[in-house]
Amino acid sequence: MQTSATMNVMLAAARKAARPLARDFGEVENLQISRKGPSDFVSSADLKAEKTLFEELSKARPGYGFVMEERGEVEGTDKSHRWLVDPLDGTTNFLHGIPHFAISIGLEREGVLVAGVVYNVIRDELFWAEKGAGAYLNDRRLRVAARTDMRECVFATGTPFHGKPGHQKSLGEIERVIARSAGIRRFGAAALDLAYVAAGRYDGYWERGLNAWDIAAGAVIVREAGGIVTEIDGDDFMKTGAVVAGNERLLPHLQQALRG
Repeated sequence: MQTSATMNVMLAAARKAARPLARDFGEVENLQISRKGPSDFVSSADLKAEKTLFEELSKARPGYGFVMEERGEVEGTDKSHRWLVDPLDGTTNFLHGIPHFAISIGLEREGVLVAGVVYNVIRDELFWAEKGAGAYLNDRRLRVAARTDMRECVFATGTPFHGKPGHQKSLGEIERVIARSAGIRRFGAAALDLAYVAAGRYDGYWERGLNAWDIAAGAVIVREAGGIVTEIDGDDFMKTGAVVAGNERLLPHLQQALRG
């Protein structure tokens, strides 16, 4: 199917960074039995993927700025465009040989999210979207699920890492949503959680404490699939990292459950 020049750049960069990640993932499974463990190896894989994405995106769109997990913020000469990149979303899954992780690339224009790619490397699932052009999984058009009864819905969430604040708040939210829904999943990759909402696999998703590169691409994909992405407490989710997503009719019920 025909895609824009910008989307072609994003898709090509994701595919190029994915090839060594897939090879490295095969090695991680072997490293699980070593005493030292694969932590250093995973860090190397993460950095290699980020380097590839940085080089490919910079070459195709010189001057665009970046916000990246490892490099942080890189200012560009073009002040109106910025890439938001997570080269390996789901690092803990990767580390443990769990085949659920993704490359996430978002594009911001004049402060507005306009394009996103989330690539599930092991399953070869490319979720992508551009503002006003719809959302897709490979070549298939995506729509969010239409369910509105919380009792029939499955939700995804994430919980804070050990040592980070917010555990009790998170547990309280999970308890309230479990009591009103068909179930909750915690798969450990925020970008894929959002992509799965866009694909109708999850009815909704929420999480706190995220970074801009975790959310950017997935937010575009959900919105272009007909869903809503907003901040849990009504602020700007790109600044606070507290995000909730779902279809327009279901979202108020989920937000109500989260607030108690």
